[in-house]
Amino acid sequence: MTIIMSRTWIEPVVAAAQFASSFYDTGLIMVVKNYYNQTVSTTNSSSDNDLQKSISNFYIIYNLITKLTPLVPAYILAKLGDNNYREFSLCVPLTGYLVSSSILLLLILLDLPIQVMFGSAAINGLTGGFIAYWAGVMVWATLGSSENQRSIRLITNDCVFGMAGFAGSLISGHIFVNLQIGNSQGAALVSCSLANYILCLLYVIFVLRIPQLKDANIKEPSQAISENTTENLDEPIDCEYTEHSRLMDDQSNGMSAVRSMDVPVNTHASKVLIFLLFSSVSLYNASVNGTEDVINFFVLKKPLNWGPVEVGYGNAAAYMIFITSFLGVLVFSRFLGDHSLILIGMFSFGVGVLIMAFASWTYVYYIARVAMLFSLIPVPTIRSMLSKRVQETSYGKIFAILQIIMAVIAVMASSAFIKIYQATLDWFSGFSFIVIFIIVFISFILISVTFCMEK
Repeated sequence: MTIIMSRTWIEPVVAAAQFASSFYDTGLIMVVKNYYNQTVSTTNSSSDNDLQKSISNFYIIYNLITKLTPLVPAYILAKLGDNNYREFSLCVPLTGYLVSSSILLLLILLDLPIQVMFGSAAINGLTGGFIAYWAGVMVWATLGSSENQRSIRLITNDCVFGMAGFAGSLISGHIFVNLQIGNSQGAALVSCSLANYILCLLYVIFVLRIPQLKDANIKEPSQAISENTTENLDEPIDCEYTEHSRLMDDQSNGMSAVRSMDVPVNTHASKVLIFLLFSSVSLYNASVNGTEDVINFFVLKKPLNWGPVEVGYGNAAAYMIFITSFLGVLVFSRFLGDHSLILIGMFSFGVGVLIMAFASWTYVYYIARVAMLFSLIPVPTIRSMLSKRVQETSYGKIFAILQIIMAVIAVMASSAFIKIYQATLDWFSGFSFIVIFIIVFISFILISVTFCMEK
């Protein structure tokens, strides 16, 4: 029985895929830096700024392709998932990741132009990308959890995601520097990424099984009546019991009538709450993603001026936030509700991003990361709140729509943050983090409004 249950666990896929992704991310940023380093001289500060602009311009285009092309494919995969083809929402995007890693490996081995990665990003997007993949993971975890444990289950997946990313990032810089295939630096690292994606696909195809919803043992009334009627066809009818049943049915009908009178108000309130939750989580997610995108260039520039090993360590510190956020939910959920957890997470990230704006030394960077300890609590907690307001058969669609909205807003905001970063390089390179803090504050206000409405 334990073996059967374990085959519904999505966590091994999350761990292996994120391990592969952390290798890929470190490999890509260093390959991009080395490519533009050959064309832009870094003998003076102005040339260093030119290098920063070249790298950031590459990532603007790369992120636009990666995050916008999956919109339609992700929705199609979500609909297929809701129609009993759950594996498609995992297998197809994982195949895209596998192809992307293969293209990056070929780029390194064959010394292809860096623009090839735009084609890789398009393939990744057309197979659903992270939108389809993570929506599929969330559906899998939701189906395997009860309502009162859902927030913990969803943040558990984020914790596994973070632990794998932490471990992968910690060693990725060392692999990039110390292991080579021939004279191709980074090929060994990308090969490790490729191997992990292959393992993920094999696990999904041959091992993983669809979980049954934890609350599914509560039968629908019509089903229960049908079963009860079938079981008691040959039994004598007890008149006293029948009269009691009639009275209970009358009471039940009265309660149903009372509930039906409240439906218009509750439905309207629910729609407003869902809109506010969507808006808040989208803005907050855009702030988090925008921060990580800007940090990718911020740490390569003087005065930090990081190399592959330092980049790996920095990414590992970023992934530690997944673990601390999980522990935060585990502890705080005993005493606090979902709204309070979300507000704590947003406050944590807001403080951290303000500190990051003034990170002129490496230790300040890590202080900012410490301040962000609980910054990943809001997104999975809001997902949990949304799942309690929709039907099981709509999980795939609602999560996919949420991921699509989050992706569109995130890619637009990220491009804007990068452009602000480029424009302010000469006088205050941390200014974009100040702008991000303002967006977080707006998200904080929106979630506070939902809290007041529900009270």
